[in-house]
Amino acid sequence: MREIFLLMLTAVLVENFIFSRFLGCCPFLGVSEKIDTAVGMGLAVTFVMTLSSAATWCVYHFILLPFHYEYLKTVAFILVIASLVQFIEMFLKKFIPALYGALGIFLPLITTNCAVLGSALINIQNGYSFVESVAFGFSAALGFLLAIVIFAGVREKMRYSAPPKSFAGFPLTLIAAGLAAMAFSGFSGMSF
Repeated sequence: MREIFLLMLTAVLVENFIFSRFLGCCPFLGVSEKIDTAVGMGLAVTFVMTLSSAATWCVYHFILLPFHYEYLKTVAFILVIASLVQFIEMFLKKFIPALYGALGIFLPLITTNCAVLGSALINIQNGYSFVESVAFGFSAALGFLLAIVIFAGVREKMRYSAPPKSFAGFPLTLIAAGLAAMAFSGFSGMSF
């Protein structure tokens, strides 16, 4: 149990997908203008990443490995992730249309979000068990959620700033993202 907890803590803070691994930056920069939209995207990614970690582990160990089709893991994982994203999209459209509208084009982009695919591939690469894979996927997604919500808060505060004209808009956003990544790099010295 201790190893699972340390794996989860490492995935959230030390090896944060946004600030340390730089995976999933497209939705991170695209949906982080408002905290509520960022939370919605983070929760959708958390759901998809957790379920895809479980599903891709099963697909790899029960289908691809026994039949020696390991080389198809990327294609198989993308199909699993795409199916889960379609499920999320239909659910949000029916039950939470405001969030569905706010996420816009970024919701289908979860399918190609490299953080989700990266989580599935890292699980296989590191040889995690089923429980470790699900714990890693869930905690990596929590790290994504933490990063996007923190950054959305920063971006909301930046609206009230008056930067020089050359830094206004997206350049200031990239500078703020870089500073947040530098702040998270302080966790990299921690060893669990």
